[in-house]
Formats: sequence, C-alpha cells, structure tokens
Amino acid sequence: MTATDQQVLFREPGATWWWAAAGPASGGAMLLIQVWAGYGIDLLVPFVFFVLVTGFLSIQVKAARIHTSVELTPEYLRQGAETIRIAEIVRIYPEASGSEVEKWQSARAIGELTGVPRGRTGIGLKLSNARTAQAWARKHRQLRAALESLVDES
Repeated sequence: MTATDQQVLFREPGATWWWAAAGPASGGAMLLIQVWAGYGIDLLVPFVFFVLVTGFLSIQVKAARIHTSVELTPEYLRQGAETIRIAEIVRIYPEASGSEVEKWQSARAIGELTGVPRGRTGIGLKLSNARTAQAWARKHRQLRAALESLVDES
C-alpha cells in the first residue's frame, strides 16, 4: 500500500456508536420508574431494557457504519460496500437547483442500497462507458469539492 492509498480526503462513518448509550439510559430510566412508583427495585426489567435496546441499536449502528459510510482517497471512492476508482469518473454534474429534476437524479446510487440514503444528498457523476451514478454524503458540498479537485487533476 502506497502513501497515496492511505491519504483520506473525505470520510463519513455513517453512524456514531453514541446511539448505543440509549441502552444503559433506558435501563436506568426503568430503574428510576420502579423506585419513584414505590414498587421497590427489581433488576430484571432494567436489565432486559438495557440488553434489548443496546443490542438492537448496536445492530443498527453497525449496519449504518457498513452501508452508509463514505471514504474518498486519491485512488478510489467507497460508498457503503461499493468502491469505484476515481479514474472511472469522467464528469461531476452541477448541483441540482430549482424544482426541475435533473436527469442524473434518477441514476442509481453508488453502494448496495436502492437509493440515496435518508439524510444524504446526491452528487451526479458521469462514469466511463456512458454510465451515470449518484455519489452521496451528509456533507455533500465537501465531498463535491474533494471530487472536483480530483477529477480536474486527472
């Protein structure tokens, strides 16, 4: 692996592990409800809430970190589990404006998801072999700027 392969120009993790803290919070809330309601302390219910909420949210965070993460280096753009080489990007379409839907907005989203993930904005890309696709990110303007600098350089 060369130094340019390790240089990350843009990165979004997809989700934060802080969401898993809702598990201990829910267990603590159930414990407080028991105390304030005068039922005494039964650790089974808070423990069940702690385990279930932490477990479900951890699965969701892990999935989001796999499927909605973005990484851009001088060599490739990775979105979710799909990676495309920067050399395949021929053009970056201008940002959509107004109420008119641009043609590139109906192109497939890069990654294994069926569309641009919620909370992200698409960036139109013309790829080699007359293909069109959408890159996406929460901080789409930063990703667009980084992509434009790489595509202009090639």
